[in-house]
Amino acid sequence: MKDVKRLEGKVVVITGVAAGIGRASAELFARHGAIVVGADVDEKEGRSLEDTIKKSSGSMTFVRTDVSNVSELEKLFEVAQGLGGVDVLFNNAGIEVSKGIMETTEQDWDTSVNVNLKSVFFCSKLAIQQMKDKGKGVIINNSSVAGLVGSFSPAYSAAKGGIIALTKGLAADFGQHNIRVNCICPGAIETPMLERVIEFQGDPPEVRAMRQKNYPLARFGYPHEVAQTALFLASDESSFVTGATIVVDGGFTSK
Repeated sequence: MKDVKRLEGKVVVITGVAAGIGRASAELFARHGAIVVGADVDEKEGRSLEDTIKKSSGSMTFVRTDVSNVSELEKLFEVAQGLGGVDVLFNNAGIEVSKGIMETTEQDWDTSVNVNLKSVFFCSKLAIQQMKDKGKGVIINNSSVAGLVGSFSPAYSAAKGGIIALTKGLAADFGQHNIRVNCICPGAIETPMLERVIEFQGDPPEVRAMRQKNYPLARFGYPHEVAQTALFLASDESSFVTGATIVVDGGFTSK
């Protein structure tokens, strides 16, 4: 039986494609027939991903983008418009500010909010303009369990919690336009960002073992496991799902 391509011909914008969840999602979505427009500040890895996907007969256009800069986001969505307009937006880009409140500077706060939350707001705004013209669309926002239960980094938790609230507001406002908006809250996922956080906290093997004890599945997740959830939300298989927060955390928040 031939595999069904769940996103055939859909124009999909994914932010933060250079590594981790974004990279895995771009590869998976392309295999399912999506016309991927990938954004990241890491041009080297972004171009490498673009080449990899094209060599696999997929479609991807990389656009070097600082998601905290609205003028650069506007250029990103102009590219998407030129390809037919956005059908799916995956707001995936994010950074970790590994500091407690007493160590967090104004610049740290602004950077966290601008990359993690401001980008989601303005990417969604630009996508919705195109989706309304098409009469439908899907927005997926990547938050974190840190937005649900808090973490040692309050600036990060605040931004990620804001994404959850923003998701619900957008879902309520734009359901009438057949635009679905949902949120994913991953737990610890094996990404370069997780490795940096673990290294910051001290002895990596000890920190890793200690943190994994908090997961009923006794391990961290993998980027492709979050990407599969995003694919479900992007596809018509989730056609009656909007305003939802889907936790992908190996049971971390169940304890």
